[in-house]
Amino acid sequence: MKPTTTSRPRGPAGSHERRGTSAASGWLLLLLSAMCIPTSASAAAQRSNDADGAARARLSSEFQAGRFNSGSNQLVKVIVQYKDSSAQAADEGNMKAQGLRLHNHFGAIRATVMTVPASMIPIIAKNPNVAYVTPDRPVQMSSNDEDPISATTRDVAASQYSFDGTGIGVAVIDSGVSDHPDLHNAAGASRIVYNQSFVAGDTSAADKFGHGTHVAGIIAGNGATSAAGSGYAMQHKGIASNVNIINLRVLDQNGAGTDSQTIAAIQQAIALKSTYNIRVINLSLGRGIWESYTLDPLCQAVEAAWNAGIVVVVAAGNSGRDTSMGTHGYATIGAPANDPYVLTVGATRTMGTASRNDDSKTSFSSKGPTLIDHFVKPDMVAPGNRIASLRVAGSTLDAQYPQFQVGSANGGTPMYYQLTGTSQATPIVAGAVALLLQQNSALTPDQAKARLMKTAWKGFGTYSTAWDSKGNSYADQYDVFSYGAGYLDVAAALANTDLATGTALSPTATKDLLGNVYLSNTLITGKSVVWGSSVVWGSSVVWGTSSLNANSVVWGGNSVVWGSVLSTGYSVVWGQSVVWGGKGSSALSVGDDGDN
Repeated sequence: MKPTTTSRPRGPAGSHERRGTSAASGWLLLLLSAMCIPTSASAAAQRSNDADGAARARLSSEFQAGRFNSGSNQLVKVIVQYKDSSAQAADEGNMKAQGLRLHNHFGAIRATVMTVPASMIPIIAKNPNVAYVTPDRPVQMSSNDEDPISATTRDVAASQYSFDGTGIGVAVIDSGVSDHPDLHNAAGASRIVYNQSFVAGDTSAADKFGHGTHVAGIIAGNGATSAAGSGYAMQHKGIASNVNIINLRVLDQNGAGTDSQTIAAIQQAIALKSTYNIRVINLSLGRGIWESYTLDPLCQAVEAAWNAGIVVVVAAGNSGRDTSMGTHGYATIGAPANDPYVLTVGATRTMGTASRNDDSKTSFSSKGPTLIDHFVKPDMVAPGNRIASLRVAGSTLDAQYPQFQVGSANGGTPMYYQLTGTSQATPIVAGAVALLLQQNSALTPDQAKARLMKTAWKGFGTYSTAWDSKGNSYADQYDVFSYGAGYLDVAAALANTDLATGTALSPTATKDLLGNVYLSNTLITGKSVVWGSSVVWGSSVVWGTSSLNANSVVWGGNSVVWGSVLSTGYSVVWGQSVVWGGKGSSALSVGDDGDN
């Protein structure tokens, strides 16, 4: 496993501190060596002078742990990140000349996707122009013994505001978005203004899995099908009912995909930003953490979008019930939700009432701090338990679980469907961001994130208990690692006019020699910090006074929820070499049966 990496803030792609600049391409010599073609003595000396330790540090933990046989000719699809764009261009040219297969060029993060023999991977790492090498990791539906989808007792209908997201483009990077009457405008035209598939071998951008359309409906559904007189028990309306949807499909009919497909979609969203006024990206998917966010190519991609002026809203994950590491569900935030730039969303349950006072955090919602970098996540929470939205008839989910269709008392084809997970909480927040940006188009991603977090409702209690459909109970303690800055309050956010003047990166949780855990902004030393000491953006204002005591101690060494400083859970979170990468990525409303 790779040791913990000290993280630092990142700027635009050309200014990342860890990458710097480098000499001209060394690919040709390396490729010749891989093919056993003799080279000059000076070339051999150059290779021998490149320390094995430095080359090893450029490889992700999967390669370091020998997951792939480095002595074999097994073909492996990898993502190679470079230290600068000139090195990337030169190396790509040399590789093409040698007949190697290149799949994608990601200029936004200076990376190339290629297929190479496993025996070549250590050689790639020896190239001083290379920053980091990872496999093209899978994004796929996680399996579970429980029913992955839940029936609902109610729906979350968006409140009626004077804003509806008109003019704002939201990129839904998911399993595709299929046409639905609730995604049309007043003239009957579709508000899905762009469609593209990044799924290998399938050019259709239609939603064959049934997840992306559900997400899009939570953001943008206008409730036309379930209006008064339709026979539906309530109108199923999205948060920003007139935004335009940019459909970028990355998951196939089984909810499976890869890092490279997701990164390609993010890069396309950046490229189309001006054309469709894309101001928000919704990522209701994620995977395990394998390395620091400063090295993870998926995190690199979401930061590129953030730096391009797009608010990236990401699901925290559904692993809050996971006790396999002895952490009681803490430290289960996935990637790219672990990135400090993005707005990470956990899930609440609404208890079937209109009042927020009896709502609680769901037991399945993943909790922080993030592994390796120890960021305070999620940033906030929103309803994500048993949410009804748009149905895709005949999709994989619909065919496997028809009992979760929501029909009309008047009969006819059911037009809605029910899902549970942080996948459903995330588009609620993405829709809220669209409303803020319609109200004030000049807001930066940091300002939008800061305002939503500051105005979030902070009235949660101390504890709650939930049950799943099998009768298992889950007790939750409330803290900054379970609900972040609080519960989304759209009305309060729209009524607020405060403008943050610094970065809104999520703070770091740091511990002292006694095991006491504090909030820290050491990550962004030297920059203007939103969560500074000012009255408007101070930590106690954003996270609430109940989260911090007078000494700003989050948890003391004797009362840490995952146990004492000697416990397994504590060592998992704060260990120097623990990497949570054992699980594949998920469309994050699958693999959980919701809370009762």
